[in-house]
Amino acid sequence: MSSSIKKTGLFFGSIVAISLLTFSGCARIGNDFNSHRVEQIKVDETSQSDIVLMFGQPWRKGMENGITMWTYGRYTYRLIGETDTKDLVIKFNKDGKVSSYTFNSTVNEK
Repeated sequence: MSSSIKKTGLFFGSIVAISLLTFSGCARIGNDFNSHRVEQIKVDETSQSDIVLMFGQPWRKGMENGITMWTYGRYTYRLIGETDTKDLVIKFNKDGKVSSYTFNSTVNEK
């Protein structure tokens, strides 16, 4: 395949990708989760396995000062219109129980 054909294909592929983003105007990252279950979380009682049963596997796992943290998040960004975001960050103690959590959302879920 000649170099000019490869460049033409790359050019048109880029045009298609840019057009899709421009016309759809939307990008989503993360995984959706059932935020109605957040109120069921109990500090020092709810275990990591309970959290997985409630929300599935976390979108991200990490550590802060040696403390295990899980993040559930869904972030939808739009070129036109409002952005929808929601996230749940859960910290676990050394026994694998919830030590604290934070839930934030721009989504009005009823």
